[in-house]
Amino acid sequence: MTEPEVSDAHAAPVGAGGGLLGTLERLRARLGALTLPLEGPGVDGARADRAAAAAQLDDYLLPRLRARSAPLLVVVGGSTGAGKSTLVNSLLGSEVTAPGVLRPTTRAPVLVHHPLDERWYSTERVLPGLARLTGHPGAGARGDDASIDAARALRLVASDALPRGLALLDAPDVDSVDVGNRRLAAQLLDAADLWLFVTTAARYADAVPWDVLHRAAARHAQVALVVDRVDPGTEEVVQDLRRMMDENGLPDAPLFLVPEAPLTDGLLPEQAVADVATWLTALGADAPAREAVATATRDGVVDDLVRRTRVLADAADVQVATDSRLRRTVAAAYDDAAAHVRAATSDGAMLRGEVLARWQELVGTGDLLRSVEQGVGRVRDALTGFFRGTPAPAPRVEQAIAHGLAAVVLDAADEAAERTHAAWRGDPAGAALLQGLDLARASTTLRAEVDAQVRGWQSDVLALVREQGQSRRGTARYLSFGVNVAGVSLMVLAFASTGGLTGIEVGIAGGTAVVAQKLLEAVFGDDAVRRLTVEARERLDARVTDLLAREAERYTAQLDALGAAQADGAELRAVAEDVERAARADRAARPAAASSGPSPAVGPALRGAGATRRGGTPGGTVSGTASGEQTPPADGATARRGWWRRLLGGHRRDGA
Repeated sequence: MTEPEVSDAHAAPVGAGGGLLGTLERLRARLGALTLPLEGPGVDGARADRAAAAAQLDDYLLPRLRARSAPLLVVVGGSTGAGKSTLVNSLLGSEVTAPGVLRPTTRAPVLVHHPLDERWYSTERVLPGLARLTGHPGAGARGDDASIDAARALRLVASDALPRGLALLDAPDVDSVDVGNRRLAAQLLDAADLWLFVTTAARYADAVPWDVLHRAAARHAQVALVVDRVDPGTEEVVQDLRRMMDENGLPDAPLFLVPEAPLTDGLLPEQAVADVATWLTALGADAPAREAVATATRDGVVDDLVRRTRVLADAADVQVATDSRLRRTVAAAYDDAAAHVRAATSDGAMLRGEVLARWQELVGTGDLLRSVEQGVGRVRDALTGFFRGTPAPAPRVEQAIAHGLAAVVLDAADEAAERTHAAWRGDPAGAALLQGLDLARASTTLRAEVDAQVRGWQSDVLALVREQGQSRRGTARYLSFGVNVAGVSLMVLAFASTGGLTGIEVGIAGGTAVVAQKLLEAVFGDDAVRRLTVEARERLDARVTDLLAREAERYTAQLDALGAAQADGAELRAVAEDVERAARADRAARPAAASSGPSPAVGPALRGAGATRRGGTPGGTVSGTASGEQTPPADGATARRGWWRRLLGGHRRDGA
């Protein structure tokens, strides 16, 4: 017997799903690139939403569009101890999945399929993130490997009792105490074409199952409910459950009642599961009905993805705004630090203390200063004598300038680091980025870098003096004796403003600056001195700015590594609109649904299908049995007509 190929000639018809499939693949790529790395209000929910949307595309929607004729996957889910595994085993007539005694022990979920449908599930067509184990648990089962994590595996079991085109998946408990089980249950339910949700008469109102069912209703997933262990005289339970279904967006969901009954060899009596077995068997025999269920669920998932993508686009915009806010904080702190250095090196403050003392040692305050007061001619004469004499060596002034300048830069860098650290620590996104990092002070290597940059600037100034001297005749004889003195004078003049000095300091510092200026003007001329001073300042500012920019990068590098600024909410919205348009076109291109009733059941039938329930046993049925007969409502319960009636061509009734 040959097995069918899993490829589908109708996977992406040009007039129907081709455009939808392509846009969904683009959406998947965009979701894969969206990381949402920065912390903030609501970001955990957005990350979970992104992961769930990506998983649903991978596990269900893209595989379903690529292979529309794949078997209908019915995921049996519910609460702990609800009897899911016992129900599946009872429908199949053998124990293919281990019931409650193992819960909440982690185990591989079991997917039961017809033998000819194995290849639909043995490949990674659906649920690609789960390893495959094949056969019943125990020795000899293919694929069993100690290295495979049961929590991330899917056990495939073939059963001749299951109609072809239908598969049952026994999922972990949605309220399991094991977090991994809960996550896997949610993933499997999101991969379902149809949910068969099992609860009990004692626990039907529990909050966790209804959270799951409410999510299913929100995305218009196709759901059927089974109430297990129903005792006679519990009609009020059924009515209350139906009320809750109406209130939570599931007014048309089929409802089945499975009576409390003793097990025989671990199985419920055939009569107890007759309604569920008959309904599933009829569904398995009716290809149009299966396609309608899959299409309705698929449409709901697409609509939910469009809504979810728009929410994620807003989250992406928040990431960009958060990244920008943190960068602005860094930029403001370090821009202020650069401004502080510029002010401190131009308001005369640098001409105090050690720098002033060393300058006075170099030029004195006597003859040279008096010659400045008497005119440029006297300066030239005094300058000649000054250079021919033995003035104190200029390097002492250079060293004092270097020490003072380095201290100003280091203080500004420390202040910027402290300010940025405090601002980030008060921001949820920034606080998360600071963990494990010591950024509250300037970097430990900064002092050496500052010293190197200050020496570099002083070399720049001396080079400017040499270049200017080479371009002017008559200055060589001065420069041959005093390049360092001229260079130091230019450094002093770069700090020339007397703003910030008061009292006696104004006279001292002001006189210092005037001496430096007149000394340089006597050598180079007025215009050259102005140009040299501006260039010396610009070179100093450039070096300081570069130093502080590298310090700021300690912060901004944390943002660069995350790439939050690359999040593109506009692109996500555009893809969502494309998906919405493609979905409308896909639905408009579908042929009108046939109005005929269900096809007669042929081939395998689930255990209990067509069985007659014994009198007095509580139970609920849906229409769409193999014969298409309608069972009248019991105990005055009203038959509800809706989507399922139109799908299967009959009526459903519920009650006790």
